[in-house]
Amino acid sequence: MKLSLLTRGRLVYRTAVLLKNSYSVSAVRDSAALLHRNHGEPSQVLQLEDLVLPQMGPESVLVKMLAAPINPSDLNMIQGTYAILPELPAVGGNEGVARVMEVGDKVKALKVGDWVIPRDAGIGTWRTAAVLKADDLVTLPKDIPVLSAATLGVNPCTAFRMLSDFEELKPGDTVIQNAANSGVGQAVIQIAAAKGIQSINVVRDRPDLQQLSERLTALGATHVITEETLRRPEMKELFKSCPRPKLALNGVGGKSATELLRHLHALIFKDVKIRGFWVTQWKRDNKHDEDALRNMLDELCILIRAGKLSAPACTEVCLQDFRKALENAMKPYVSTKQVFVM
Repeated sequence: MKLSLLTRGRLVYRTAVLLKNSYSVSAVRDSAALLHRNHGEPSQVLQLEDLVLPQMGPESVLVKMLAAPINPSDLNMIQGTYAILPELPAVGGNEGVARVMEVGDKVKALKVGDWVIPRDAGIGTWRTAAVLKADDLVTLPKDIPVLSAATLGVNPCTAFRMLSDFEELKPGDTVIQNAANSGVGQAVIQIAAAKGIQSINVVRDRPDLQQLSERLTALGATHVITEETLRRPEMKELFKSCPRPKLALNGVGGKSATELLRHLHALIFKDVKIRGFWVTQWKRDNKHDEDALRNMLDELCILIRAGKLSAPACTEVCLQDFRKALENAMKPYVSTKQVFVM
């Protein structure tokens, strides 16, 4: 194999003109990463740093990150308030899509050029490249949009499981949810519509309510109402056009959650259950069931290809603009997701 080495400062770039043993020697040997050494406000503790990548192991893969969103759970993890916290120092970000650049000798399930997403939280996706364990990654087809791939592993998976695992919903049934403009909420609307399930979508009152309502309706929302409307008598009129919901999805809590519960079908006479759901725990519980995650991702990708499941409205930003992206991600009444594009 013929190699040329180009050095500039401490960075080393390697290019290969021949592939051998089905894996490549990649040009990527360093990574720019958003790193935090302490917990605190993300804009204060995150720093953009250059990291030298570790050596490849036989069961490792080298990936180049393509895109990675900012999710609320990412911010909570940096603040130190999330249920799981990686060891510090840590790279931020739990979701994103990457391209495989190099594979170790013992890696069989992945090949150079594959698109992959993390199986679990804590990998650290806000970086340009990483050396990761092959078992920590799962492939996605390359014929879906990059932003759909980057935002697939958390919110659409959460929506899919919540619509599938707690109530047997049939076409014509109704689901009600608050936080309907969130990433999960938008995925619920689209997946429900694809299954013929009606949705009542509750949002907070805001200056751009009309535009938001129109956007959610375009995604497939049957009804879009405010939290104030949820408490008013006109809900009786709404239920003349659709059945009372069999399933309520709460992402807010407090009075909003109580009002959702009140509108469930036959509340007094049915065995109503309140369940918590965390997609990270679901993935860990099904870690050894390869088909569980694979089948869900495949079904979601079918919806994406059919135009029935789109990524949330996204603003693409580079890592260098991370402070502005963090500021925008933490603003109230914002439905646009900030996505780092590498």
